[in-house]
Amino acid sequence: MEPDLKRARQLVMEMLPIPGTSGQEGQIIAFLKKKLQQGGASPNQIVVDDAHTRSELGGEIGNLVLKIPGAKGQPRRLLMAHVDTVPLCQGCDPLWEGEFVRSANPATGLGADNRAGAAVLLSTALEILSSKRPHPPLTFLWPVQEEVGLYGSRHASLQALGKPQLAFNWDGGTPTRVTVGATGAYRMRIHIDGLATHAGAAPEWGISATAIASLAIAWLVREGWHGQITKNGNQGTANVGYISGGKATNVVTDSVEVWAEARSHDPTFRRQILKAYKEAFEQAAQEVRNVSGARGKIHFKHRLDYESFKLDNNEPCVLAAERAIEGLGKEPERVVANGGLDANWLTERGIPTVTLGCGQESPHTVQERLNMPAFEEACRIALAIATEIE
Repeated sequence: MEPDLKRARQLVMEMLPIPGTSGQEGQIIAFLKKKLQQGGASPNQIVVDDAHTRSELGGEIGNLVLKIPGAKGQPRRLLMAHVDTVPLCQGCDPLWEGEFVRSANPATGLGADNRAGAAVLLSTALEILSSKRPHPPLTFLWPVQEEVGLYGSRHASLQALGKPQLAFNWDGGTPTRVTVGATGAYRMRIHIDGLATHAGAAPEWGISATAIASLAIAWLVREGWHGQITKNGNQGTANVGYISGGKATNVVTDSVEVWAEARSHDPTFRRQILKAYKEAFEQAAQEVRNVSGARGKIHFKHRLDYESFKLDNNEPCVLAAERAIEGLGKEPERVVANGGLDANWLTERGIPTVTLGCGQESPHTVQERLNMPAFEEACRIALAIATEIE
């Protein structure tokens, strides 16, 4: 069964310019709902959950869920793709030239991450709604807030999903890439309290929060705890991504905020990285004193962004994805990702989820583009998965 590729191409071109950064997905969710209703979905098949109310970001709307009944005795399958884009894609003006779509606005990214995935799902759902071909019970999930911490999938209502047993996620990369695992990550927020004094008249009475942060980060870099990390055969990554503090050059900095992350496929080693960061900042605070011996204070907070996972070789969703790819005469490639995916949280919550690509290239940059033949292939694979009767 060949999907309506003309419609799929039109849908993705319509979806790319719709605003929808993380937490502001109301317009794109409204577009999807309208298209589904026009395609024959009844109101009781469509749910918008309240995941955003449990997200630390807040946000204006939750995840969109469509449930379609199917052949009795068949396990329910879930197909999902997040709808939010990064801020760089605001103002995208999609231009299709040859085999690729890019933003004609040189200052923006395209937003194919992940409007291409969302369009693959919408195309597939519309095919199912209009076709009489047998299919298993299906759930389509369009999560919000993936780009800022996977909040949509983390807080999705499992009850609304209908207990799927196989799950498939569409995100970046080639359509034949089968992502069976992904790393886990902690996010750190480190607040440093120093003591402000005049930097010219009385610097010796100050406690520089900037100096504390600098000493800590320098130690982490010098000791191999920043960037690519290899320790005793263990591997991971860490990054200090944001630093803010200070008000003027003539004031000893009394407050600095540092945001960092630690990633590893090994949860134990990931906690070791976390410990190294905490100890580095605490030790730096001990080293920076004013003339009276007073020191600064460290307020170290962390949270688990997402846990790592690795699906079994014979996991049904993995085998089903590979059958769909092979059925189109292609060779599937199993990989493990070093970034987070909505699949991390669904798998953690008891729904094993495999991830496939749909032609996005160079996401999160102004060079981002969508390979349209690859996008079309992803639409074929998604329809094959959605209509397979075991």
